[in-house]
Amino acid sequence: MKHTSIPGAQEGAAPELTSDLQPLMSRLQDASEPFALATVVRTISVTAAKAGAKAVIARDGSIAGGWIGGGCARAAVIKAARASLEDGETRLISIQPEDLLSDLGVEAGEEREGVQFARNMCPSQGTMDIFVEPVLPRPSLVICGASPVAFALSRQAPTIGFDVTICAPAEDHAAFPEAGRRVESLGPDAIGNADTYIIVSTQGRGDLPALEGALSVPVRHIGFVGSRRKIKALKDKLREKGASEPELERIEGPAGLDLGAITPEEIALSILAELLVIRRRGQRQTDIQYI
Repeated sequence: MKHTSIPGAQEGAAPELTSDLQPLMSRLQDASEPFALATVVRTISVTAAKAGAKAVIARDGSIAGGWIGGGCARAAVIKAARASLEDGETRLISIQPEDLLSDLGVEAGEEREGVQFARNMCPSQGTMDIFVEPVLPRPSLVICGASPVAFALSRQAPTIGFDVTICAPAEDHAAFPEAGRRVESLGPDAIGNADTYIIVSTQGRGDLPALEGALSVPVRHIGFVGSRRKIKALKDKLREKGASEPELERIEGPAGLDLGAITPEEIALSILAELLVIRRRGQRQTDIQYI
C-alpha cells in the first residue's frame, strides 16, 4: 500500500489546534489517507482536556490536528489509534491514576468489557475516557478490460462501497461514464492508499499485459475472469517470462463464488460476493467508517 504525506502538513510543524477539524479530515479523505479520530467522552477531576475535545491521528501515529491533552493521554491514545487503524476496530480508553485502577482491580494495559485501561502518570491524577475510531479509505476495485463483465462490475461495485478504477485502452474509457478513475495501464500511480482489489476481465484483449501489471503492484487480491484452462495457459506464459511461483499464486480464478452465474450481471455479482468475503474477513462493519 502506498504511503503519502498528509496534505498541507509540514515537517516539524505544530498540529492544527482548532475545534473544527473538518478541513483537515477532508484533505485526508481526498488523499485516501487513513486516520483515527480520538474524542474525549468523559473527564473526572482535573484534566488538561475536557469532554468533547478531539484529535486526528495519522497513520504514522502523529497527531495531525486537534488536542486531547498532554503526555498523560498521548501515549495511550496513539497506541490505541495505531491498533485501530491496523484492525479497523474502535477503542475506548480509560486513563486513570494508579490508585483508581487498583480500586477497580485492573492493571494498566488490561481490557475489561470493551474498555482498555491505562495509567495516568501526570500530577493532575484525573481520569479521561477517550473514544478512538478508525476512518479508513473506501476500498478500491481496479477493473481491467472493457468486457460485458467489466461493464457490469463497474456499475455494481459502487453500490457495496467500492471506488472504481478502469484500466483499459483510451478508446474504451467513454464506455465507463460512472467510473471514478480511468487509466490505460497498471502501475504504482494507479494504486492509492486504500485496500485494492484487481479483477482482470479482458476477454483476450491484453490478458497477459493486464496480469503482468497486476503482479507489479501491491494489492490485496487479483482475480481473473476466464476458464481454468485459460488461466493455466496464461500462468505458463508468465512463468516463461520470469514470474515466480509465489507471484503466480496471487492470481486467483475463475474469479467469483460458484453461484451458477451465467449472464455478465450474474458473474459480476458472484465476483463482488467473493470480494466481500475477502474484504470483511475479520472485520466488524459497525466499527469502521469508510470515506
